Amino acid sequence: MNSIFSYHVRPMTGGDLDAVVAIEAETYASPWQYEHFQHELTAHHSWPFVAVEGNIVIGYICLMSLFEEAQILNIAVLKDRRGRGVAKTLLERAIASALEAGAEVMALEVRASNSSAIELYERFGFKQVGIRTRYYDAAEDAILMEKIIMEIHK
Repeated sequence: MNSIFSYHVRPMTGGDLDAVVAIEAETYASPWQYEHFQHELTAHHSWPFVAVEGNIVIGYICLMSLFEEAQILNIAVLKDRRGRGVAKTLLERAIASALEAGAEVMALEVRASNSSAIELYERFGFKQVGIRTRYYDAAEDAILMEKIIMEIHK
């Protein structure tokens, strides 16, 4: 078995949607539907990216950026590719894209039970700034997290 794990990140295309929806369905109890991702492809304020190994989509991230704030809307990695830095690489790409779009702050919501994602975000410097009570399926809280990505000089 080849021990080298090689992938790259590129903008998501319509041809990626079936794979992205499959990853979404294996990851989340209440997954986004095909139309949600299709909307992200066409919205002028959205930047969706995929991580690709060979010709296989192994992860994705959906970023929205309006004015000074960017938001991570959705991120997931194939179960058998987790723990290999794919989510980290996708997050790095999202932050770089948000900076290019002029964002100063990046925000996200994460399930309170998703300790591995919370740890990843904290390693990137995100801070917990609030809670949305029973946000997910009217049962689980969402932790609101933010990170200043651009120093504001006045």
